[in-house]
Amino acid sequence: MGTSTAYGGPGGGTPLVPSWLGGEDAGTSPAAPAGPDGSPPADGVAPPAPANRPPIPATADPQRFSGARNSFSRFAGSGGSDRASLGRAVSRYVSTSAGGARQAAQRMGASRGAGARLLGFLADAQARGVREALRALDLESLAGRPINEILVGLADYVCPGAGTVDEGIAREAYIETIVELASEGLTDLTTFTPDQMHTVFELYATHAIEARICNDIGTKAITMPADAQAAHRVEQQLRDFIRGGVSDALTRARVESPNLMPQRIQSFVDAVYESTFAILKSLGDAEADQ
Repeated sequence: MGTSTAYGGPGGGTPLVPSWLGGEDAGTSPAAPAGPDGSPPADGVAPPAPANRPPIPATADPQRFSGARNSFSRFAGSGGSDRASLGRAVSRYVSTSAGGARQAAQRMGASRGAGARLLGFLADAQARGVREALRALDLESLAGRPINEILVGLADYVCPGAGTVDEGIAREAYIETIVELASEGLTDLTTFTPDQMHTVFELYATHAIEARICNDIGTKAITMPADAQAAHRVEQQLRDFIRGGVSDALTRARVESPNLMPQRIQSFVDAVYESTFAILKSLGDAEADQ
């Protein structure tokens, strides 16, 4: 579905939100060894208390992806004409597969971080100029380059790491966003307006959510139409559906936070993701009822 990170989908027995997603490990240095009978070491220094680690999340329902997969398979099999099945697939993904809008947003850990860094850079470039924003990241050599080259040069800053599926989704969404900029008429970073800045973020969040859904429900478990045009229509309709939700969520967030301060960018991005999934659930239900 337009992303190299696609795989067969999780088996269903994993937690809704993995314990490692979006948080740092709370570990400390290793404890000093105790005596053979469990007593303090000979030097009289008691070992440090065990680290406080988050509880292991409960195993989720192994069948929680089946409803979304079945509905999306029917949508794909229709060549994109069965909009009710598309709506049910997205609605079931949010409500059942992910466990609600908040849980769905939490699953976007790397993409939320990347989205905040991307939006933060664009806001800084608009406020202080592209050269100063790049200088702050020790990337001043990119100043004056075309926008796609600047953003490619920022890839490791925006999307550090690609060792997990979550990080791979974040990076792939970023690359697809760069590719799409020209078709949106976004070619000159030095003249960006606030609307254009938010359009870049809208594109990024759309690609990230699409990739997350496709990876979760398992594109390899879904039979796409053999006809290339029909397959493209299925993919484009899903993307447009998601982008509509992102656009609505972004519009609401901008009304609530018209002046985006640097220290509020991450909370702004988090709110957009959660609101997007809530809107997608509502839009999906509306499509399914038609």
